[in-house]
Amino acid sequence: MSTTLTVKGQVTIPKQIRDALDLQPGCKLNFAVNDSGEVLLQKAELGTKTIKNKRAMSNVKKDRFEQVRGRADIQWRTQDLMNLLRGEH
Repeated sequence: MSTTLTVKGQVTIPKQIRDALDLQPGCKLNFAVNDSGEVLLQKAELGTKTIKNKRAMSNVKKDRFEQVRGRADIQWRTQDLMNLLRGEH
């Protein structure tokens, strides 16, 4: 299995590996290089500090945009919305 390194130094972890390690978006990962030059990837274990931080984050007030996301009760047609945004009446 291979992947390509981006110019930002990022790689996509193949789905088979994500599934095997039960990796979800936002998971913390540990990387290490052994004496043979092989890279080891492990799902980081949640420590009590991490769990406390997650609880603290869940108590943080959402920003004003997150509070209203998905609550619009007006059904806009795309063309009508584009006309409004462009100033076309």
